[in-house]
Amino acid sequence: MFEKVDPQYLLEGVDGFIQEEVSYNLFYLITGFEEALTIKSCDSKVLFAQSPRGNPWLWVNRDLPEEERENALKLLIEYLDETPLTGVSSEPRTAEMFANLYGARYHTSIKRRMDMEAYACPQVVKPEGVSGCLRSAQLGDVETVAQYLAGFSEDGYGIVVDPASQMEAAEIMVCKGGLYMWLVDDRPVSMAQIAHRSPRHGRINAVFTPRNERRKGYAGAVVSGLCSILLGEGLVPMLYADMVNPASNRAYQKIGFIQSGQISDIRFE
Repeated sequence: MFEKVDPQYLLEGVDGFIQEEVSYNLFYLITGFEEALTIKSCDSKVLFAQSPRGNPWLWVNRDLPEEERENALKLLIEYLDETPLTGVSSEPRTAEMFANLYGARYHTSIKRRMDMEAYACPQVVKPEGVSGCLRSAQLGDVETVAQYLAGFSEDGYGIVVDPASQMEAAEIMVCKGGLYMWLVDDRPVSMAQIAHRSPRHGRINAVFTPRNERRKGYAGAVVSGLCSILLGEGLVPMLYADMVNPASNRAYQKIGFIQSGQISDIRFE
């Protein structure tokens, strides 16, 4: 029922995927890796994709009846028998079902779960009355970016890290391009990144504003600036937002982002 396929062909001829491609946008990133593990059912109603060091993503055609869905996931888990999994990311119902089936077979439990809302921004609404300007990140920003990454780790995942440990990652992000800072009086106060471009969308992530600069509209300003760049390229901006943070969700909606599906990111232990 399942077969491994070349990553570049995983999404070809899959009915129903494009209608959900905003929430499942990470499939486009994963299939860009030659070494990715990509599997599909023979009827193309189930897709599985895992990058070498990432959490696997799972898509199931939403029209598949519940009983058939459960049976398909059981067969997929059997097919993956020699492949240890760190977790799964999918829409909540599918993620939960897969996690329970996998846990029953291998005696694993859910270690951590993040529920995310996927958003798309077909038309950006630029915030009014926000001071500052947008600038692409430069090497001189590496230390600031490292501090922001440490703050992101603590706020988003509850993991406290030394900013010095983030210097290498910060330099890589800056040198790669796509990272932007919002400046007020030539001083960075917020950042966001265009992380990846797929055929119809541009994904934004790494949105962070330090605590002492929040509630001033800076995050909305930097994200709306990136939206304008992507829309100018003919791409629709999209991003994922943690559902436990209503303030950021409201901020994204305020500048034109529309709810486009939910994803549960589950990790096993």
